[in-house]
Amino acid sequence: MALNFSHFPLSLTSKISQLPSSLSHSFLPCTIAGSSSIAASSATNMSSGRPRFEDFPYASPPIKDLMVDLVSTIENRLESMLLPCTLPQDVQYFQNQSDTAHASLLLRSGVPSSPIDFILGSWLHCKLPTGGALNITSLSSYMNDSSDAPHLVIEIIQSSPTNLVLILDLPPRKDLILNPDYLNSFYEDTQLENQRQLLDNLPEFQAYVSTSLFIRSVFSPTAVVLRLDTSSSGKARLEQILRDEVMSAAKQVVRIWLERCVLGEKQDVSEFEKDLLKKRDRIYKSKSIETDIGSALPKMFGQEIADRVLEVLLAASL
Repeated sequence: MALNFSHFPLSLTSKISQLPSSLSHSFLPCTIAGSSSIAASSATNMSSGRPRFEDFPYASPPIKDLMVDLVSTIENRLESMLLPCTLPQDVQYFQNQSDTAHASLLLRSGVPSSPIDFILGSWLHCKLPTGGALNITSLSSYMNDSSDAPHLVIEIIQSSPTNLVLILDLPPRKDLILNPDYLNSFYEDTQLENQRQLLDNLPEFQAYVSTSLFIRSVFSPTAVVLRLDTSSSGKARLEQILRDEVMSAAKQVVRIWLERCVLGEKQDVSEFEKDLLKKRDRIYKSKSIETDIGSALPKMFGQEIADRVLEVLLAASL
């Protein structure tokens, strides 16, 4: 949602604070899976009326199109590297009793020979007392210690038809000052900066600064962390930007991550470096998950559900 809780969760305090503390909560079971097991779960999901992760039922049409494209691209290219989703049904999909908040999670671990630890995707929908809704869609991938290549983070946080926060980044896993070759290989040679500038130069985009110092410390120099505001030009303009500029930039970031980080030439990682990567990744994953869920889920779904989901995700990330 980061309810990619993974991913790079942002602080959503200003929106979460609008939710009433009297929300009651409960889990509803469901079956949701990655693309390799969609056929097996589709009939169950459709008969139960519960949306799948891949449905993105509350996202606006351009956001849904974007996420479906990115998820399908990654899963199609990496299908042989990924295991089916094995999250418990009541973590793959859940909602509160008052039907004001819904969420879905997808987690696919990498096979032993893959450089991917796991991929985590999510969508979250929550009605606000003001009459609007908060919708968060996210997709993150964590690499394992067989590679030192960057992770992947994609997140869209939409709080109104004319306002959203966009995050596109390949978070580094090594110090860029001490490792200039790493900076050149993954950020300069790939021209990721071009994608950031493409969006940053649009007048409707403004810099977005997370209130979390931890979150800000893990972004790369080429990270897209922007707020898109089309209040003066309307909803149609925001959707046009999503379909054109954002779609193009996001697809390029995913392409670079796939070709350079996952499927590219593998670099030897020494045992000493593996130990450092393991320690850093363990802290990064657990801190990201705890930050995201800690700030969002308890208020939306209650502490019991938040704790249950957090426990499962932290266990999966170890």
